[in-house]
Amino acid sequence: MSGKEEKTAGILGGMGPEATVDLMQRIIALTPALDDADHIRCIVDNNPKVPSRIKAIIEGQGEDPGPCMADMGKRLETWGADFLVIACNTAHHYYPAVRDAVGIPVIHLVGLVTDHLIRACPGHKNIGILASPAVAMTGLYTEKFAPKGLVDIWPDEAHQAQMLDVIKSVKKGDTGPKVVAQYQAVCRHLAQKGATLVVVACTELSALDSDLPVEAVDAAQVLAREIVDVAKNKKSISTYDADE
Repeated sequence: MSGKEEKTAGILGGMGPEATVDLMQRIIALTPALDDADHIRCIVDNNPKVPSRIKAIIEGQGEDPGPCMADMGKRLETWGADFLVIACNTAHHYYPAVRDAVGIPVIHLVGLVTDHLIRACPGHKNIGILASPAVAMTGLYTEKFAPKGLVDIWPDEAHQAQMLDVIKSVKKGDTGPKVVAQYQAVCRHLAQKGATLVVVACTELSALDSDLPVEAVDAAQVLAREIVDVAKNKKSISTYDADE
């Protein structure tokens, strides 16, 4: 591939489907385009049949999503993707399975967000995380934050259960006022625990697109910008994976 040619993004999606569509809309909105041909090529496997991450991580039962995601990555590579992204924070628990299955770079969303916080939000050290309880259980953000001197702040058990209810509601298509109010209440709770900034670290919450009472960084928006910049050769590919 010539260095001047645009790169093709491969997206492991379907976790969930609406969140994947939301990511695609963000990519389109961030792409400077005067015509169809100015947009970047994305190959998307919007696969809602990936085994449940919640069942595997929270409930400790069910099929391992890793092999399915690895197969998706291999197919996307075969179909012409130059780099891969996983459109789900929780699913990054299975990032190594995808990374090790392919011969192209796989951008680590949590690593990317951590890098963004260090560069774009240097005044913030105590970061609230709005995410599925499964993300908290995996320690994904703690693993990336700690070496950079950042502290991840999580909701208490009651508010974490409330957060899971919000995520499940969005998956069902419910983004009404009651769901939004629950979401904002969890955000205020994180601020009370000392968070000066929150990361929207679940693509379902990104799809909810609610104004929050605390300064926020949306992981989906950071990922969409990275996809566009890499595909347009505005920056070189970095996986943001310390274990690479």
